[in-house]
Amino acid sequence: MATKPSAIRGARIVGQRYVRAKRRENPDGRMPLFDHLRELRNRVVKISLAIIVGAIASWAFYTRIWTFLQRPYCQAVGYCKLNTFGHSLIYTSVTDGFYLHIKIAVIAGAIITCPIWLYQIWAFVAPGLYSREKRWTYLFLGSAVPLFGLGCYFAYLAMSRGLNFFLSMGGGLSPLLTADSYLGYWIAMIIGFGLCFEVPLFLVMLNLTRVVTHKRFSKWRRMILFLVFVFAGIASPSPDPITMLLLGGTVAALVEVAEVLMYFNDKRYLRNHPDLYGDLADDELAPIETPQPIDADSPN
Repeated sequence: MATKPSAIRGARIVGQRYVRAKRRENPDGRMPLFDHLRELRNRVVKISLAIIVGAIASWAFYTRIWTFLQRPYCQAVGYCKLNTFGHSLIYTSVTDGFYLHIKIAVIAGAIITCPIWLYQIWAFVAPGLYSREKRWTYLFLGSAVPLFGLGCYFAYLAMSRGLNFFLSMGGGLSPLLTADSYLGYWIAMIIGFGLCFEVPLFLVMLNLTRVVTHKRFSKWRRMILFLVFVFAGIASPSPDPITMLLLGGTVAALVEVAEVLMYFNDKRYLRNHPDLYGDLADDELAPIETPQPIDADSPN
């Protein structure tokens, strides 16, 4: 009777032979259209099931999640107390509380299950990519996720200041914010700051594809930095300049890092792809070698 290690080794060998045989039959890995649609359906079903399971698990921690989400509002109004005018969020419909539970559970479920659905998306896209494209994708995701998370962190820090500014614009009116409108503001701030922190990565990707060179970026540098601080002022419209500098200064520093990466990438590209006519002036003709005469009696 075969032992367990030998059985595992034999199953691995059979699996490798099966994969090699499939590759010989279809070396390009092509699939008919209906097979692609069937694969897409399976991936979507798995993503949906993962988010549903995550939402069910998040439902049990609704109170803790809502306390975390509500903290910037409590800081903006001074303190939170249930059924206290001006210090508690409200809802105006019978079913609003139930729908709020569902929204928060789905959002939290999507966040905690992001490794699963990101893998499902990657498993659907990866077979159609070359090895170099896969490496660029790994680099992009490895940079985009931490940058977006850093933007979310700064958004959470600046959220109470921006909310305090909006509430102070009421002109003596007492604010009665619904939980649904506050949740929309919370999501908008998180997405806005997260996308703002993706700007340096976007510039680097444009440089890698030769759409934007370092020389061209140098001409737009002041305008880009100005737009970064304008967006920082819009995303966190607080009279306190510290909040705007917190976002704008951090993103501007990341843009400077992106400029350094663009500079070295252009150096590498020019070293590997030298311009043969780069030293010629616009009105200068390219040198043409004089053709050698051919002897008519030569056999060649």
